[in-house]
Amino acid sequence: MKKVVKFGGSSLASAEQFQKAGEIVRGDESRRIVIPSAPGKRFAVDTKVTDLLYTCYELAEEGQDFSMEMQSIKKRYQEIIDGLDLKEDLKDEFAAIENRFWEKAGADYAASRGEYLNGKLMAAYLGFEFVDAAEVIFFDEEGAFDNDKTNKVLSKRLEGNAGVVIPGFYGAMPDGRIKTFSRGGSDITGSIAARAARADVYENWTDVSGVMVADPRIIHNPEVIDVITYRELRELAYMGASVLHEDAIFPVRIEGIPINIRNTNDPEAQGTWIVQSTGQKSKYTITGIAGRKGFCSVNIEKDKMNSEIGFGRKILQAFEDNEISFEHMPSGIDTMTILVHQDEFMHKEQNVVAGINRLTHPDSIEIEADLALIAVVGRGMKSSRGTAGRIFSALAHANVNVKMIDQGSSELNIIIGVRNEDFETAIRAIYDIFVTASI
Repeated sequence: MKKVVKFGGSSLASAEQFQKAGEIVRGDESRRIVIPSAPGKRFAVDTKVTDLLYTCYELAEEGQDFSMEMQSIKKRYQEIIDGLDLKEDLKDEFAAIENRFWEKAGADYAASRGEYLNGKLMAAYLGFEFVDAAEVIFFDEEGAFDNDKTNKVLSKRLEGNAGVVIPGFYGAMPDGRIKTFSRGGSDITGSIAARAARADVYENWTDVSGVMVADPRIIHNPEVIDVITYRELRELAYMGASVLHEDAIFPVRIEGIPINIRNTNDPEAQGTWIVQSTGQKSKYTITGIAGRKGFCSVNIEKDKMNSEIGFGRKILQAFEDNEISFEHMPSGIDTMTILVHQDEFMHKEQNVVAGINRLTHPDSIEIEADLALIAVVGRGMKSSRGTAGRIFSALAHANVNVKMIDQGSSELNIIIGVRNEDFETAIRAIYDIFVTASI
């Protein structure tokens, strides 16, 4: 068996956390490829190393002294070195980083150094080979991830290797410049490495014992999902569930490699298994609940719009012309509603309205702001009667007014629109009816 293991920032925030990660790797000889993040927060009001690096680089760009902020970063790494009793000396590495900052090497270069330095320490601590991600993770001229080149080069590099550490989060452009994924991108690196290595499992170690049924900031001590499919997780991640970067699903999905979300602070917990498909029934009718605030609805009415060929295309053209993407598009016989992100839409509101009027001549256009969308996701909903009825009954009992309903033909999820102020109440009501009532 071959496992790729990725450790998040909280799992490597201090020497104590490093030791836990080391015990996990050494505890299973199949864990031979390790992807570290940069040191995260050690306590609630702490600052992540990546954020400190961004601050240093911003000061360098402005020609200001950043030695005090850089000293904070050096101190973080030295504490880890001393706590692990390593002989590693990062003095030359920091000198090179400071020079590159003054040379304005780019914000991506600055952000990547947290993972780079942590990779150096992890390799030294485990006795593994350090492989710079810039040598094996590639982006094209437009800055898009180069899947084919990366898979070819990385697969060859990982062949028969006894132990490798590859820093997460970044790679290189064709000209050698450092390019990062979006924040949380170490998850993606781990997934890419798992595919290239043809791993049996991709273990993602973090500070929670798996994917929760609902946001723990809203639901106290929510249940952990035992098994979830890629499609279900994709729906939940898109709607705000943040345990795993949503783009980390795609590389392993191609190969059918399962992902196991584990807790560094509770390594005995089995966590959540993310799989391509499963015959296992969900513990509850639903698998998970997730949502986001800050949406806006644009409701267009016109008599007999259903018989007007091209009407929907013209409506969407008004949004496309203003470079606004839409989230959902529920419709009726004479009505169509477009759900968009409020912060993208509001400053272009009148341009869009003018475009809709010019292209379709509607009877009316109504705009409603401050909406939240909630996704109720679950493969078990397809075979369960009355799921939608139970959702809306729970919301009615909680005095939550439903502003919008949208269900895909796959019956995998139901999207519900509510007012921002009802968001938390709605999630609690749905959780209670499907989970709390079943315990």
